[in-house]
Amino acid sequence: MNRSLPAIFAAPLLAVTLAGCGVNSVPTAEESAKKSWADVQAAYQRRADLTGNLVATTKGSAASEGKILTDVVEARARATSVQVNADDVNDPAKMAQFQQAQGALSGSLSRLLATVEAYPELKSQQNFATLMQQLEGSENRINVAVRDYNAAVQNYNTTIRTFPDAIGAKIFYGAKPMTTFQATAPNADRAPEVKF
Repeated sequence: MNRSLPAIFAAPLLAVTLAGCGVNSVPTAEESAKKSWADVQAAYQRRADLTGNLVATTKGSAASEGKILTDVVEARARATSVQVNADDVNDPAKMAQFQQAQGALSGSLSRLLATVEAYPELKSQQNFATLMQQLEGSENRINVAVRDYNAAVQNYNTTIRTFPDAIGAKIFYGAKPMTTFQATAPNADRAPEVKF
C-alpha cells in the first residue's frame, strides 16, 4: 500500500511538471509564428498580383479617354485650319471641306460629351483613385502582417527561453530561436514604383 501511494501522487505531479515545461506552449507558439509568416507571404503575393492588374486597367481606361480627348483636339485644329470667308461661300469644294471639318469636330465633341455624361467623373480618374487606394491597402496589409509575424516570433522566442518552457523546448523539441522579418533588399523600405 505504501508503494502505490507515491505512484498515485507521482502521476499528477509528472503531468503538471510536463505541462509546465512547454510541451504544449512551444509548438503552439511555433505554429502561430509559422502562420504569421504565411500571412506575410500572402500579403506580398496579393500586392504582386493586384498591382499589375490595376495598372493595366487604369492605363487602358486612361488611353481610351485620352484618345477621345486627342480626337477632339485634332478635330478642333482641323476645323480652325479650314477658313471660309465671304468670297468662298460660292465655292462648293471649300464649303464641303469646311462642313466636313466642322462635322468631325461635332462628332468628337459628341463622343466627349457622351463620355462625360455617362461618367461625370472620368473613369480614368476613378481608376487612378482606386489604384492608389488598393496600393495603399496592400502596403498596410504587408505592414500589419510583418508586425504580427514579428510579434509571434517574439512570443515564440520568449517561450523557448524562459523557465519552465525552456526545459521542454530543449529536451523535447530542440527548439531554436526564429528570426524576425527585416528588410534586406536595397530600398526595401520604399514601395514599388508604378509607371505608366
